[in-house]
Amino acid sequence: MSEDQIDLARREFLKRLGLLVVLAGVGHRWVLPEALWAMAPASRPQPLVAQASGSSWDQITGEALQKLGGLKKFVHPGETVVIKPNMSFDRTPEQGANVHPLVVRQVVALCLEAGAKEVKVFDHPALDPRLSYKVSGIEDAVRGLKDPRAQVVYADPRDFVPVVAERARNLKKWWYYREALTADRFINIAVAKHHSSAGLTMCLKNMMGAIGGNRPSLHPNLAQNIADMNLILRPDLHLLDATRIMVRNGPFGGRLEDVEVRNLVFAGPDPVALDAVGTTLFGKQPSDIPHILKAHQHQLGELDLAKIKLL
Repeated sequence: MSEDQIDLARREFLKRLGLLVVLAGVGHRWVLPEALWAMAPASRPQPLVAQASGSSWDQITGEALQKLGGLKKFVHPGETVVIKPNMSFDRTPEQGANVHPLVVRQVVALCLEAGAKEVKVFDHPALDPRLSYKVSGIEDAVRGLKDPRAQVVYADPRDFVPVVAERARNLKKWWYYREALTADRFINIAVAKHHSSAGLTMCLKNMMGAIGGNRPSLHPNLAQNIADMNLILRPDLHLLDATRIMVRNGPFGGRLEDVEVRNLVFAGPDPVALDAVGTTLFGKQPSDIPHILKAHQHQLGELDLAKIKLL
């Protein structure tokens, strides 16, 4: 299938998805059938991971994207782009709990340069988002672009819609952020860090911030639930911020001694491949992290490091 055909299939998928959102809003059961799954972004993206290194973190973000053909390959003029960085914690950039604001700002700026009609940046923290948005530095970084097309938005509980996922193994029905499902383009920006429950949190785990409902109830079967939610949430592009990584006491952290500067940014279409590469930063193997293994079993991406092409 050509790139143009993929775009048309995605638009048809989103059009039908929009209708289902409306039906859900008037009390109907929203089921995502197999016929619509085929129109979602490719279920097994190419296992390509672009890597860039250096101390200028906005610059290396652009360099990683350029190795994939540039952001204009993913974002086209007139499109609405939703970006989901990890900005869930009341922590400064130096503490490594959130994506660095320079990384987010660069991605937003490149979306605008590509001609995006609007760019919406959001997260759904467990605690007060006003605090985490501000302290993380991301809100100020986006607003500092002084472009009315770029917005930092707060997810209202009414913005989450129920989805019944027929192919999920455990998370059969849950609530997902409407804008992430219906935007022309959805971009995931994760930070690489230790996580006390998941082992590590990177691209796949970052999708927890794009769902609603009673999220603590998902922790008893967390690995499978993370894999299942990634069946529904299909970003067009993923970035992994490893400019500095939290090696212990995640996900909250707070101590500078828990953070190591690595000066790396990764990007690619395959979240499993990105997370697989990310595990090596912590001296682990991809199969050591249960949700990465389960996402691979869902055919969401490549786990085998030998089959992942580093650019």
